[in-house]
Amino acid sequence: MSRSSDDRATELRELFFESAQELLQALNDEALKLEKKPGDIEAVRSLRRAIHTLKGDAAACGYRELSELAHEFEDVLALEIGTAAHAEVAEVALAAADVFAEMLAGYRKKKKVPSGETLRRRIHKLAQQPLKKTGRKKTSSAPSPHAVWTEYESLAIRTALQQGRNVYHVTAHIDPECAMPVAARQLIQNALQGVGEVLAIRPEAGGRETTRAVEAALASPATLQEISAKCHIPSIVSKITINAIRPSKGRQKSVDPVAKVEATEERAPVPTPAAESAESAEENHDPASAAANSSTSSADNILRVDAERIDNVLNLLGELIIGKSMLQQTLNEFSRHFPKDPLRHKFSDAMAFQARVLGDLQRAVMKIRMVPVEQLFRRFPRIVRDVARQCGKDVQLVLSGKETDLDKSILDGIAEPLTHMVRNAVSHGIEPAEERQKLGKAAQGIVKLDAYHQGNQVIVEVSDDGRGIDAAKVRAKAITMGLATAEEAPRMSETEMLDFIFKPGFSTAEQVTEISGRGVGMDVVQSVLHRMKGTVSVETRAGQGTTFRLKLPLTLAIIKALMFQVEQRLYAIPLNAVAEISRATEGEVHQVDNYEVLQLRNQTLPLVRLGYVPQGPETHNKKFFVMVINVGEKKFGLIVDSLAGEEELVIKALDDQVVATELVSGASILGDGRVVLILNLNSIVERMSRSRPDQAGTVVAGLLFSRPEPARQDASTQSPEVQA
Repeated sequence: MSRSSDDRATELRELFFESAQELLQALNDEALKLEKKPGDIEAVRSLRRAIHTLKGDAAACGYRELSELAHEFEDVLALEIGTAAHAEVAEVALAAADVFAEMLAGYRKKKKVPSGETLRRRIHKLAQQPLKKTGRKKTSSAPSPHAVWTEYESLAIRTALQQGRNVYHVTAHIDPECAMPVAARQLIQNALQGVGEVLAIRPEAGGRETTRAVEAALASPATLQEISAKCHIPSIVSKITINAIRPSKGRQKSVDPVAKVEATEERAPVPTPAAESAESAEENHDPASAAANSSTSSADNILRVDAERIDNVLNLLGELIIGKSMLQQTLNEFSRHFPKDPLRHKFSDAMAFQARVLGDLQRAVMKIRMVPVEQLFRRFPRIVRDVARQCGKDVQLVLSGKETDLDKSILDGIAEPLTHMVRNAVSHGIEPAEERQKLGKAAQGIVKLDAYHQGNQVIVEVSDDGRGIDAAKVRAKAITMGLATAEEAPRMSETEMLDFIFKPGFSTAEQVTEISGRGVGMDVVQSVLHRMKGTVSVETRAGQGTTFRLKLPLTLAIIKALMFQVEQRLYAIPLNAVAEISRATEGEVHQVDNYEVLQLRNQTLPLVRLGYVPQGPETHNKKFFVMVINVGEKKFGLIVDSLAGEEELVIKALDDQVVATELVSGASILGDGRVVLILNLNSIVERMSRSRPDQAGTVVAGLLFSRPEPARQDASTQSPEVQA
């Protein structure tokens, strides 16, 4: 029994950690809104909801430190200070999000939980600040606190309303001279129970409460005057505010009592019949209530599933696809041996049906793995705000394409590279306000994050309207680091020059700061993208800004591939990387600076030869296939011996003991049992760019093929293993 109880506790904690991340994100979002609009009532309410939920969930899991700290912050937000135009409220909320995140990390890793004393002092200091006038017309009868009912309490209120009972939101303000507010809470509860049924009450019993008000949802047949008289306890209660909670007409079954309390919060305690009629009309057209009901309905249909379980389903689906290939291979052999057998057509129909269902199943599973990039984009407003403050800049973040879907594993993989590029855009790209104004720009810089689909890829762009990348600085730094010689650098194109920023240790920052300038980051960005079979490219204009463009596959698990043979071995590359396929002869291949090129429709196409150059005079007319490949902004021709067709391949990762080269990214098993290696085109292009004419002949083939290369007589017959 104890083991079963431990398992349930562990599962509860895992659910808490997962939901807590969403609550922290909501806390950051609302705090940023509050920073832009101090005193925004809706933002304060959303803050209180997130903190209240976090407090309750943490207490249920036994995380007392986090629960108590959240409780104290919730109490302060329940005071009038929460709706006052204090900029410090947003600052404390953002600090609370950071402290809560550190505490959660400590709980999850079972390490020492950081102290929250600094945050606690800021919360107490915030509670003591004088109120500032916000300029809004204040309604004297409006209660300043606002309770957040639990789902169970909301259900009780909804049920009472459906039964036709009168339900009231009662707020009893405790006298400032009352020395025992905890005892006062109990007296008020006793008084409420004397006139009806208490469906919900705040603060909860047994809590350490510092607020000076008690709120309750009361179902009572008594009149408002009778309730007020009963609750007005001398020397304990200084003021009573009562608001009727009513369901919307025509939508009584779906009413959200929490939303209705919010809607009636600033209305008079005892509304007149005319006011009631106007209020009902307003409630029927309340978009906030409709949104709340809609979100509640959609939330009921969400099922949380561990990502590992989905990965297991995907692995089984991959085995089914391999099994389908095996059956298809067997059917082909059966058709060759028994071409007139009547069972052949039945087998074909069954295979076609299975292939169709399997395709639908694959799309359904892949759709489950897809999540909108909004989940990743939501973290960047806070990052941009913090980095801009550290740098003393005014920067606005513009997000678009948040609904674009991407594989969850890829989304998690690009989080760190994208964060680095956004921080770079703020710290390196955007100029200080004074410099921007001198250049005729707006003082506020703009960083844009965009995502969209392009064929079978997803494009994620990070752009800014800053100073751009100085090509002269990049060129000078490349020469200093020995990445290019003084003679080679002037002949390089701008694209080739900008590729240097992805080299390890490369940085043009004049000073090292906490944010940037250490030469660490962009090389990691490129390596992560290559590992995920994606690419990163950069476009820049001096004085106008820079755009980094990430091209990513929709998924890493299953790809449409084009298979081919080189040196009688089978290889594959993603089909979407192939622009076209052409035929050529060895006589059409020319040498330029010891590199092989091909003239294709008035364009000079660099060639990559994975095998060896055939020897002898008779090879001049030997034909081969050239697959024109696009990798990022680069185009080259891949020389192969023969084509083996298209196939849907399930990618299997390989460890270094099986294939000790970065030129192969994975493998797959065909229906006939053959193993096909999947080439990493990004690594091949990178190996091309690193090779020089005097190093030709030792780039790729020696890694893919173990047999020694034949001796060559002259430079014209030399073949680099990767030639460009």
